Amino acid sequence: MLQDIPIQTPPLRGTSSCVLETERLTLRRPTLADVKAIAHLANDRRIAENTRRLPHPYLQDHAVEFVRAKATDNRETVFLIEHNYSPVGMVGIDRSEPDAAELGYWLGVDHWGQGFGTEAARAVIDFFFEEFDAEHLLSGARVANPASRNILEKCGFQWCGVELHRFEALGSSSPVDRFRLTRGVWSSLKNWGSSTRR
Repeated sequence: MLQDIPIQTPPLRGTSSCVLETERLTLRRPTLADVKAIAHLANDRRIAENTRRLPHPYLQDHAVEFVRAKATDNRETVFLIEHNYSPVGMVGIDRSEPDAAELGYWLGVDHWGQGFGTEAARAVIDFFFEEFDAEHLLSGARVANPASRNILEKCGFQWCGVELHRFEALGSSSPVDRFRLTRGVWSSLKNWGSSTRR
């Protein structure tokens, strides 16, 4: 039946060269020129243990493979987070599962505790709800990672349960708090700050 066929939520406009700007950050598509910085930032066990798909150690070859894959993948929109023209982390939306778009992010350890995660997440959440016709956005934080949970809660996400997820760097599964942000809640919180697109 037609209603059983999963349909990808199409973007309202093209998103391939989109740049998001916040008060302190620039979010843009990563390029091969960024692989050294990405590998340097991501090659920390504390990041990998809290990010499902990052291996540890994280080598430049991993970064090259990642950047090349994301350049052609229409199911994920990924941004390199820059502060004062220096990369500090990554943020993106994975839309590979129908009706289950998911926000993900990580920051280099030297950039923790400065509010960059919340600022970048808010910009990408705005982008998502403005560009895609979806009613909700999902995310998760490892139960052992309260800082990530705080970012999600500051962005309006509401806890909706706990699931086990496989973490590549751990080589095992770990409990993850699951969160959901609806379009209605996002709309009511939209005045949280200004982010612009160029």
